[in-house]
Amino acid sequence: MQLKPPTSSTPRSASHRPSHPGIALAVIAACQLMVVLDATIVNIALPHIQTALGFSTSDLTWVINAYALTFGGMLLLGGRAGDLLGRRRMFIVGIGLFSLASLLGGFAQEPWQLLAARALQGVGGAIASPTSLALIATTFPEGPERNRAFGVFASVSAGGGAIGLIAGGMLTDWLNWRWVLFVNVPIGVFIALLAPRYIKESERHPGRFDLAGALSSTVGMAALVYGFIRAAKDGWSDNLTVTSFGVSVVLLLTFVAIERRTAQPITPLKLFADRNRSGTYAMMLSLAAAMFGMFFFIVLFVQNVLHYSPIRAGLAFLPVTAAIIVAAGLATNLLPRLGPKPFMVSGGVLTAVGMGWLTLIDPSSSYLGGLLGPMLFFGFGMGLNFVTLTLTAVSGIADSESGAASGMLNTTQQVGGALGLSILTTLFSSAGKDEAKKQVPKFLAQGSPEQKAHFAKTHSLPSPWSDSVLAHGIGHAFIAAAALAVLSALVAFFVIQVRKSDLEALSGRAGAGGV
Repeated sequence: MQLKPPTSSTPRSASHRPSHPGIALAVIAACQLMVVLDATIVNIALPHIQTALGFSTSDLTWVINAYALTFGGMLLLGGRAGDLLGRRRMFIVGIGLFSLASLLGGFAQEPWQLLAARALQGVGGAIASPTSLALIATTFPEGPERNRAFGVFASVSAGGGAIGLIAGGMLTDWLNWRWVLFVNVPIGVFIALLAPRYIKESERHPGRFDLAGALSSTVGMAALVYGFIRAAKDGWSDNLTVTSFGVSVVLLLTFVAIERRTAQPITPLKLFADRNRSGTYAMMLSLAAAMFGMFFFIVLFVQNVLHYSPIRAGLAFLPVTAAIIVAAGLATNLLPRLGPKPFMVSGGVLTAVGMGWLTLIDPSSSYLGGLLGPMLFFGFGMGLNFVTLTLTAVSGIADSESGAASGMLNTTQQVGGALGLSILTTLFSSAGKDEAKKQVPKFLAQGSPEQKAHFAKTHSLPSPWSDSVLAHGIGHAFIAAAALAVLSALVAFFVIQVRKSDLEALSGRAGAGGV
């Protein structure tokens, strides 16, 4: 569909300061906070969602993956829609869609209803998030004012995850899990009402939508993820498992063919011609897989095995956030002298150490003795990479393509996380089933009559036998997470070659980036 530029009556805001810049920035930052926060606020509620709606552990990953796949798959298309149709317009559309999906998800009575709402949330987030960042450039004049706005935006992006963990715990503990979704509705309505009044519309640009590319890539990745999750439950020879992998291969090959022929592709394949960018995307794919897995499985462990309340579970992750912030600050300060490569290599190694340490998890593991140490290693390693990955993604690229390059990094994070979590879940399920076969005879010999009667009805082992199954499966899942982190370190060592001369140009873009 070819879109023509609007007439001269279309408002142009790039050169005009907003009449209420503080309110405009607050509206934009609130949108980003809501989208970023949603990635972690739901994590803390997962055990309660599983109990309330009857999810299996493998199917529970779809609560995370349904959002990540549509968000990552549609992110570049969402940014393009803002350029073509007007950023403020699409900002409001994205917020409205996100809020509606949150409302529907909060009322879900069946697993499929929640998953459909989460997928719709991802679409709304994919429209709102890139347009919110772009609106800063069109709302604030270049110079200190825009730099301060970018700083606020980056701070919200960095702190949103921690806020989500605490807010998710509070809402789940004090109200119930549905409020981790309902909370988005009043915030979204408030943003949508204020945006037309305090944010000016951007200039619309001519161009085309690459709908075929966006749909083929998103559905292809969803089929691939479904294949792994299906294999975890029904085996690799199951007809649906095999079909899903086949559909995925066909769609992803179709996607590549579409992008090669399209004049305005959603994913410019030339981005992958540079070894630094290709290596950066490969690293993000690997690290995001480890990150999604760490949050998902540790949330289950601290609530189901250590019996933490949701609030306490959220607080348990704060040291990870602190380690990320400290390491990111260290990398930013030393980057001009050392370059990004040392931080990328050491970050991958530290993340691998943390994941490797978590493979030792068992039912007797305590938070201080078994979890805190590896979580700090993980957080510090990820923090070293957050800034450097953003910079190398735009190394040596024209300003006109820097948005696509950084957008692809965010897409890689979401898609890599969803794919990685599905792979880790496959290993978790396989190892858990093997451990359950060992624990059932022990349970039958030691369990009480009441426990045996419950097992006969539900086929679910009670604690402490279920704790052994869960911990054994998690430990094996982290083997794959550690391997992925090692892969990221190897890519950093052998592939990344950022020149010293690139650093001065790159450091000027650091404030506007973010992973």
